Order: sequence, then structure tokens, then C-alpha cells
Amino acid sequence: MKKTTLLIAALYTALSLNAQVWTDAGDLPLYGKASEETVTRYSRMPAELQQESRPAVWHLGQNSAGLYIRFRTSSPNIWARWVSSSKYTMNHMSPTGSRGLDLYTMVDGKWRFIAAGRPDLKNTLTEQKILSDMEPQMREYMLYLSLYNGIDKLEIGTEEGHPVMPGETASPKTGRPIVMYGTSITQGGCVSRPGMLYTSIMSRALDREFINLGFSGNAKLDLDIARLMASVPDPALYIIACTENASEEEFKERGEEFFRILRNAHLEVPVLFVQSVRYADMLYNKTRKASVQGRMKDCRELYEKLRKSGEKHVYFADPAGTGTFADAEGSVDGCHLTDLGAMRFAEELLPVIKKALRK
Repeated sequence: MKKTTLLIAALYTALSLNAQVWTDAGDLPLYGKASEETVTRYSRMPAELQQESRPAVWHLGQNSAGLYIRFRTSSPNIWARWVSSSKYTMNHMSPTGSRGLDLYTMVDGKWRFIAAGRPDLKNTLTEQKILSDMEPQMREYMLYLSLYNGIDKLEIGTEEGHPVMPGETASPKTGRPIVMYGTSITQGGCVSRPGMLYTSIMSRALDREFINLGFSGNAKLDLDIARLMASVPDPALYIIACTENASEEEFKERGEEFFRILRNAHLEVPVLFVQSVRYADMLYNKTRKASVQGRMKDCRELYEKLRKSGEKHVYFADPAGTGTFADAEGSVDGCHLTDLGAMRFAEELLPVIKKALRK
């Protein structure tokens, strides 16, 4: 009798696991892209830049940082199945952040974290139940994609009779996106999960779409990226945060031309320059301190030059050197942000963004 009961239980479990329907996320709206003309759906760079961009920038542009899917379903259980472009991970970043997924749900009009998809470290394919045992009622979801990997295929699994449909609530609002260019910190290094990317934190706070053009170690004021940013229809704000990567020479050589490409495309769209984070070892490392201060000086001088030339729609922010960031506790390695650092960075930057948007 006991064996029969166990057999029935095992059979029921097997049937339950199979009682699911897979929906290709390619049929759902995808947000956070500067261009839809990409080689693969979940990359950030238009195909036309493959021959023009530096190889490192092109490669990083295939990472899905800042992209997200919106959907709704009444399913009591939700699965995710995704194929990462590689098994790449880093020794100072959670694999859930670099290769995983991050699921939010809307509660009382606000987005709330509810579950994460943790990647299979031994394989590029991961299949995982990420939510279970819920009351079968319709809910809105937002699924953030991996920060330091690409995604070749993504599917959402639900119980039979509970289909996946596009999100019904228009949030984050997609009209007039904010376009941000930056370094590894902007790409998401090294937060624990994709939803803690600081542009995503700000997107939820402002209920507005952000387009994340963070290129780890390679935000060197490449003019092809300026042209990509300029091609975004009707942006609300441009943000440039590249002083961790762009050298003093690169700022002097290309900084103003980078700005002019944006300004010539959109005459009255505000442009916000964001200063570098402070490395923890700058307290004692003289070489690091001199390098960072030199690049910060060039960024500040470019901003002041533009203001003196009559540019009215330019702004400047130094969120990493003031307020809650001054204790150097917000990084994993003295530079790249933890979740705490990303939250602090966003909180310091938001008032300046709101001011620029009001103007």
C-alpha cells in the first residue's frame, strides 16, 4: 500500500511538472532598446554598427543589460527557460546578476521585487520554476534580463489555462525615454540581480523607460555611440557618465564632439554630465587619485565650457562624492557597486534628473 501511494504521488508530481505551457518571450513587448534593428532580439546594438564599432563595444552591446519584458498572467506557478549566450561569470559579481533574470510584480501601483531566476552555472540552458503556489489571479509582471551576458532564447512557462499576455498597465511609461551612456557601473557591475541596476532603480522611481548604454571598461566617448543615442526618437534626457573609462586625452579630443552630435539631433533635450565614482583606495593611492581627479576635472571643464558658450540645457551631477556615498561602503571591490551602492547612487542622482526633466 505504501509503495502504491508513493508511486501515485510520484506520478502526480510528474504530471504536474508537465502541466505547463511555454510562451516564447519573443512574442512579448521588449523595452530598453535604442534600436530594434539588432542582430538578435536581446542585444542592444543595431546590426549596422557591427563593422563600425570597436570590437569590445560591439561585444558588450550583445549583453542584455537594462532590457526587460512586460507581461501578465493569472498562473499560480511561473517558470522561466532561457539560453545564455555563454557561461561567462565574474569573481566579484553574483551569477544571478550577470546571467540571471529578475522578476517584479505590480502591487498597489508600484513595482515590487518578487523572485529571481538563478542560472545553471554548468550549462547555458536554464529551466527553473521561479514562482509557485499563488492564488490564480491576474497580475502584472516585469522581467529584467541578464546584465553581463546575452540571451539567445527566453520562454515563460505557465499552467495550462493561464496564458501569458502582454502587460496591460502602461508602466514604466515608454514615451520620451531617458538615454544613458556609461561604464561598467552603468552596465550593472556588480549588483546581485538585474533589477538592482541603478538605471532600473531610477526607471521604477520615475515610472519611465531608461535605455541603458553601459559598456564595461569601454565608455571612451565613441562617436558611433553618440550617433546611436541621437537616433533615439524624442528622448527626454541624455545622461553621460563615462569618467571612469574615458581618459583625459579622450575627453579633450572627443568630449565636445560627442555632445554636439546629441545637441544637433535634439536642440532642446537636456544633457546631464555625471562625475566619476570615487575609488576606495584613493584615500592612499596617489596614482589613482591623480588619474581620477584629472578625468573629473576635464568633465567639469567641458560642462562649464558649454555653459559659457550659451548652452542652457546642460546639467552636472556628482552623486558619488557627496552625501551617503562618502563612506565608501557601497562597492564590492572599491569601485563597482553593490546593491547598497546602486541604491545610494540612484537616490543621489534622481533629484538632478527630476530638475532637468522639469526644465
